[in-house]
This record gives sequence, C-alpha cells and structure tokens, in this order.
Amino acid sequence: MTPGGGSGPMKDCEYSQISTHSSSSPMESPHKKKKSVPKRKWEVFPGRNKFFCNGRIMMARQTGVFYLTLVLILVTSGLFFAFDCPYLSEKITPAIPAIGGILFFFVMGTLLRTSFSDPGVLPRATPDEAADLERQIGNTEDIANGSSSGGYRPPPRTKEVIINGQTVKLKYCFTCKIFRPPRASHCSLCDNCVERFDHHCPWVGNCVGKRNYRFFYMFILSLSFLTVFIFAFVITHVILRSQQTGFLNALKDSPASVLEAVVCFFSVWSIVGLSGFHTYLISSNQTTNEDIKGSWSNKRGKENYNPYSYGNIFTNCCAALCGPLSPSLIDRRGFIQPDTPQLAGPSNGITMYGATQSQSNMAAATPLLQSEPSITSEELPLPGKTSISGPCASLTLGQPTPPSSMPNLTSDSGLTDIIPLKEEHEGHQFLTPEEAPSPPGMLPSGSPITHSHTMHVLSLASQDSLHEDSVRGLVKLSSV
Repeated sequence: MTPGGGSGPMKDCEYSQISTHSSSSPMESPHKKKKSVPKRKWEVFPGRNKFFCNGRIMMARQTGVFYLTLVLILVTSGLFFAFDCPYLSEKITPAIPAIGGILFFFVMGTLLRTSFSDPGVLPRATPDEAADLERQIGNTEDIANGSSSGGYRPPPRTKEVIINGQTVKLKYCFTCKIFRPPRASHCSLCDNCVERFDHHCPWVGNCVGKRNYRFFYMFILSLSFLTVFIFAFVITHVILRSQQTGFLNALKDSPASVLEAVVCFFSVWSIVGLSGFHTYLISSNQTTNEDIKGSWSNKRGKENYNPYSYGNIFTNCCAALCGPLSPSLIDRRGFIQPDTPQLAGPSNGITMYGATQSQSNMAAATPLLQSEPSITSEELPLPGKTSISGPCASLTLGQPTPPSSMPNLTSDSGLTDIIPLKEEHEGHQFLTPEEAPSPPGMLPSGSPITHSHTMHVLSLASQDSLHEDSVRGLVKLSSV
C-alpha cells in the first residue's frame, strides 16, 4: 500500500459502481421498449372481407361471381376486337374499334373502382363505447318501464330522429354495437354496417353503398352501352358476310361472332333493365333497400314521403353522382395503437433505483473522509475485508469476515460506522456534499465550518484506526 494511493482507487471504485450505462444492468431490462412490428388495422378487421395490396384493395369474401363477371367481359370484348373489328373497320369505318375501346376501358375502370373500394363501412364500437352505450340503453329502458302506466313499453334498441319533418327510426346493431345512422344497414354477407346501404352485389364482389354507388351506376350504365354496341355490330358483321357468301358460310367464317351474339343477347336484358331501375332510384333519391322495403311508399300513409328527396330529378341526380365523395371511416391502412405504451428505460444515469441510489449517497460522502489531512493516507478500511491493502475493485460478495467475538463488520454496519447517515445524526450537517469541510488553508474567512465539525471527523478517524488495529491483530494471531 503506497502513501497517497488510497483516494484514487476509491474514487474509481465508487463511480464504477453507480454507472448505469451498462446495457446488461438488471434494473434497465424491464423498462426497455420492446421492438415489435406494428400491425395495420386491415389485418385485424372484424368483418368478412378480403384485403390486397397492404389494405389498399377491399372486397367481400365471396368473389367467385366477380371473377365470372371479369371473364365474360374480357372474353366477349376480346373476341369482338379480334374477329369483328378488322372487318368492320375495313368495310364501314375505323371509328368502330375506337369507340368500342373507349367503352371497354370505361367499363373495366368503373368495375374495378366499385369492387376494390370501401363502400362506406361504419367502424364498430370499442368495448368502452359499447359498455357506455349499454348502460345508457339500460337506464332508458328502466325509466320507460317505471313511468309507463298502461303496460306500454317502447320498442327496445331504437331511437327516433326527425329528418325534414319525417320521423326516422335508428336501429341498434347488436354486432357492431352502434345505433346505425339513417339509411345505413348491416350486410349479412360482409358482416359490416354500411352507410347509405343499397345492396350487396355479388357480380362486383362488394357491397354497394355511399362511397361506391356512383361508380356502380356508371359501371352498369356503360356496360349496357357496351353490350348493345357489341351485339349490334356483331349482327352487322354477320349480315354483311352473308350477303357475300351466304348465311351459313358467314357463320362458318366467323364462329366467334355467334358466341358473342349469344352472350350479349341473354345478358343485355338484365343489364339494361338494371340500369333503368337504378336510374329511377337516383332520380327519386332512394336506395334499393328502401325501395324493396317500401320505406317511403304511399301505401303506409298519405303523410309518408321520402325526406331525402330534393323534389327535383336533376338535383337528385347531381347529388348522387356529382356530390363530394366522403372519406373512408375505417382507416384500414392505419397502424394499431397499443393500449398501454411501454416506457423506455433511463439512458443517462440520472434516475437511479434500489442499491444504485445508496451507492450514490456513499460516493457523495466519500470526499469528506478524504479531505481531512489528519486521516491516514493509507486506504480506508472497507467493510467485509480481512486484508486492507487489496484493490477496491476486488470487492465482491461473500468475502471472509472477522470472528464473531469481534465487532461485526458487515456492509451495513461498517458503512454506518464510517459514514453516519443523516437520519441518525440530524444535528450534524457535515454529511451533505455541499457543506463538506475543506483542507486547512483552503477555508475562506467567512466559512460556516466550525471547529466541532472537524473534531467530530477526527473522532471518526480514530475509531476507524482502532478497527484497523483490531483486524491486523487477528491476522497476526491466525498466522502464528
């Protein structure tokens, strides 16, 4: 042990013990933020839907009829452009394939837009919202039952609102746990409440609602024109050929025209009829669901009328086809927010817990023992050691202790003997780092440090030297 070498290792030891920068500290591991890949909302969507392209495309789960629609349109149009258009453009005009191409791309665009978009799905209530709504419904029913005198009970799970002077009932959805807005309905196939629900169309593989109704109407309208266009010019092609080679030879020369004519003949009636029906609905500002149920029929009463109609066909058509497109309410590509976010652990060592805080207290009091010149320059006796000259860094748990006849030098008692805690000596203010005494000659003239403070430190040093002599005597006796 060299003179003057006790303070340096002591400082290094204390500061290394209170360091919290180590990544293997057991106190930091519970506070570290777990890295996990966040999920998007479409991955846990409760409805019966299919999603593609990371949630950008939304369809119903039953898409078999939709693929049949695609095949019929693509095959019929492809045969027309491959076998009929070359002859018609040569014999009549090149504008025929151009017009057919424009109609074809418009039909495909509106079909895909209808099938791949959100029809207006309403988000379901969260568990807290559903519980709060259930409490409100229960309180309302209890009040109605208690106040009813003639045994009358209002229909459960309904609300009534007034729209343009007409009473409209809002029904409660037991699946989505919400009161559906006016004109909304729950689709049993997609298992979603859809705003301004019209119907579920298997031919487009999606529900038809507020957000895709205009595209659905433009699809069936343009498909009607395309079907009539192809059917008309296929018949023209067959007639022109039959005038040259005969009817049978014309059919043999262009067998694809026969297939096109058959498909168009059986489909044109339903397509044109559907387009006419939806034209009537748009002109009166109704939905298919409302028309089938007869919600605004005069049969229910003379005072029953459609509160959503503007009273003008042109205005109703503009509202349905040219109005602003409302945004999606389900945010299917958004990330799921965790309920209780985890907090990251401290990284700068300022916040300490458990034993680290006690070590910092010991390090704060250490300069007080090293600042007095009356204390020996040898290394201070540390608790739990039989050898005093060992380096401070070699201190570990489980070191040999003195015999039981000697004072027990455990870590807690030794620390209390060397450094009295502030709670046990409330009258002594020398334990705080701010009021630690400085060496002689360095004290200012107006210093608050008194002589009693220094004498108390010297008495502590004398007690420490007695413990050191006792330990050395035990070592000599054991060696003899």
